[in-house]
Amino acid sequence: MPEEIKNQKRKRSLSFIQPTSVPTLGNYLGAMKGWPQFQNDFDTIFGIADLHSITVRQEPKKLRQLTMQLYAYLLAIGIDPDKSILFIQSHVPAHSQLGWILGCYTMFGELNRMTQFKDKSQQHSDNVNAGLFTYPCLMAADILLYQADVVPVGADQKQHLEIARDIAQRFNGIYPNVFTVPDAYIPKAGARVMSLADPDKKMSKSDPNPKGTVYLTDEPSVIMNKFKSAVTDSEMSVHYAPGKEGINNLMTIYSAVTGKSFETIESEFAGRGYGDFKKAVGEAVVAELEPVQKRYHAYMNDKAYLQQQWTKGADLADRMAQRTLDKAMKKIGFLAK
Repeated sequence: MPEEIKNQKRKRSLSFIQPTSVPTLGNYLGAMKGWPQFQNDFDTIFGIADLHSITVRQEPKKLRQLTMQLYAYLLAIGIDPDKSILFIQSHVPAHSQLGWILGCYTMFGELNRMTQFKDKSQQHSDNVNAGLFTYPCLMAADILLYQADVVPVGADQKQHLEIARDIAQRFNGIYPNVFTVPDAYIPKAGARVMSLADPDKKMSKSDPNPKGTVYLTDEPSVIMNKFKSAVTDSEMSVHYAPGKEGINNLMTIYSAVTGKSFETIESEFAGRGYGDFKKAVGEAVVAELEPVQKRYHAYMNDKAYLQQQWTKGADLADRMAQRTLDKAMKKIGFLAK
């Protein structure tokens, strides 16, 4: 590798995920599976956004358990705490502090236009709280505290990054050179996984049909049963086409875990029934998740190691975040202690 390339500073990437449920196969194939690769291309920071999760009421014991499980799963998929900063958001007070500050540089109209606020207000009409309205300020703080150069986003997250960029540019316009204005990073498209029970909808933890969602904690027999009962059609031909959403979804999943093209899959299952195909998809998913689940259970059986790692991650994140917070507060005019 040429020396001038070798010595170039790598860009910093930041990704957050909420601990509101056990990750699904859709979460894994859509985004999480690609995260370990980021460690080879960027200086990576991964955070568990537990502060964001409480815009919806959480059961305390369950939130603690889900947060621990998610930390273990991030290690299990290949996030290396010696290569990345992996931490829990609430362990770094600077997030809340900068979130309040940025709220004072965010316009009411900007927050009122956020799609997620409108959607969650309808879903949780009995709890339309202020945090649900101002969460983009905290989300901007999550990104800007670490001077992130890039934030991996999907199509449904672009609005969040745009408001963070707007807030950073507004703040920098008043107090120059405080925040890096982040760019969107569009990773190689992950698989868009749909419900096995209703392939017109994304696979989701909130699916009312338990057979529609595969969770990363599901036992192999449970996974196989869910795929065997997956909704298909009456044509009995394994090929990708409009109107065949169930088979299209199964082909997408099979392709994502085996690396086979749709053309190869169609050839492999030519003349074979849906029963054979569903069994093959289930077995491929079980094989994909088996090593991840094995590592996950090993981490969950070593709580001391998990705590050691999230404490280490919080210490690293806290030092980095505090430098940015101190700089912002000094620019505004707050007295140092």
